[in-house]
Amino acid sequence: MHRRQLLTSCAALPALSALATLATPVLAQTTASGSSAAAGHTVQGNAFSAIYEVNIRQHSPEGSLRAVTADLPRIRALGVGIVWLMPLQPIGEVKRKGTLGSYYAIRDYTAVNPEFGTLDDLKDLIGQAHRLGLKVILDWVANHTAWDHPWITQHPQWYRRNDAGEVQAVKANPNDPNDTEHWEDVAQLDYAQHELWVAMMEAMRWWRREVGFDGFRCDVAAYLPPRFWELARQVLQQDGPLFMLAEADAPDMHRVGFEATYDWKLQQTLQKMAQGQLDGQAPQQLLIDWWIDRVKRYPVGSIGMNFITNHDINSWHGSDEELYRTPQAAQAMAVLTATLPGIPLLYSGQESFSRKRLAFFEKDPIDWGTRSQADFYARLLKWRSTHAALQAPLAFDGLEWVPDTNGNVVTFKRRGPRGALGARLQISVNLTNQPQKALGRVNLPAWGWQIGAPTAAAKQNAPVRSRSGGAKPAAKSGANPSSNPSSKATPNKTAKNPQSASKAAPGR
Repeated sequence: MHRRQLLTSCAALPALSALATLATPVLAQTTASGSSAAAGHTVQGNAFSAIYEVNIRQHSPEGSLRAVTADLPRIRALGVGIVWLMPLQPIGEVKRKGTLGSYYAIRDYTAVNPEFGTLDDLKDLIGQAHRLGLKVILDWVANHTAWDHPWITQHPQWYRRNDAGEVQAVKANPNDPNDTEHWEDVAQLDYAQHELWVAMMEAMRWWRREVGFDGFRCDVAAYLPPRFWELARQVLQQDGPLFMLAEADAPDMHRVGFEATYDWKLQQTLQKMAQGQLDGQAPQQLLIDWWIDRVKRYPVGSIGMNFITNHDINSWHGSDEELYRTPQAAQAMAVLTATLPGIPLLYSGQESFSRKRLAFFEKDPIDWGTRSQADFYARLLKWRSTHAALQAPLAFDGLEWVPDTNGNVVTFKRRGPRGALGARLQISVNLTNQPQKALGRVNLPAWGWQIGAPTAAAKQNAPVRSRSGGAKPAAKSGANPSSNPSSKATPNKTAKNPQSASKAAPGR
């Protein structure tokens, strides 16, 4: 349906509910718990193994879509199911920050930034990704535009204004009256204007139909009316299976059309543990407190996106080295993101244990080095994508905490579908930079971890797989430890002492 038809249908009806007619007959279903799921219209299967966020500008020296396309086989080999492309549209020049500007200051919703390449380059990327079995989602910025977006002059009523009648810059934290920070390079849209809803949905649908995107990561999604996302979901899923990720941690986002939301609290908990900033609590208790909070607040079936870094954390709060100190500590935290319920995220450069903050408004290519962590992530995500106990990303299904009097370690079990072969796993992680013993019998070095078959309290069976740091595996049978159920590995050196914390929080 073209824009003129959409606007006509909206204007012809007195209420916003007219937009719902665009979505019939495909409507979201609500479970008994109140969670929303679009039955038969959600991306399924191996896509939930992991998400990989691509910072196009910094991913390669040339910073192009073609370079990302060339790297897709390597990304797929890591065990990734979904590729998330950061915004790729033209960037505004008015009030631009830095030399190149923010990806999130969009001047044209339905065009490709020539800095990255052409529309044909993007179509080639999507086609190659689909041939490799990858889904691709686009980072969508619905809350604001650049100051030189055509809507500023064509539809000035679509923007929020101050008491003087001037278009407002975006308030970084609109729900905090004491926070005066504004993003001066972007103009705040006004979702009290319902024609804006139609135009925004039309722009999103264009990328689905013309380019073939499988869904969207929605920037500051909680800043928009929930009803907008409900209707957008109904419209967008008409073009095929859809995956929607909200940059928000509000539980209600799962009821208005999003499969997954950010789990900021988990990231902050992992960062605190890596830095030893425990507020007088045992690290095990910090992690269990996170879980109790999630179970209390989130609807059944909701999926949290688990991560140790992303573009906001890296650029504004710290590199992997700043936040996690050592590769071994980062690995231990990454094991938790991949084995706890949820869907894990990798960010461009995480395979190399990033040691610098990437500039946000300038060209600053990733230093890939030797990709020292790539083998670790490939092995971890192979477990994630092939083992029945880890394939279901649902928030409340198949998790059992195993009591342990040692508060410096955590052990839990994951359970897959009943009757599935080998559908149970036990995961133990040392949450400190000193050697620890889990369950009174499993020796774990600093930041060590073990994934294996569940064992009885008085019996220690050989683990399905045990690995930490960069140590070479010592497989009993000589087979590859990533696939041999009788193999195990000896973790490596002790990590450095934790230093001061640097709290990560949602940003641009």
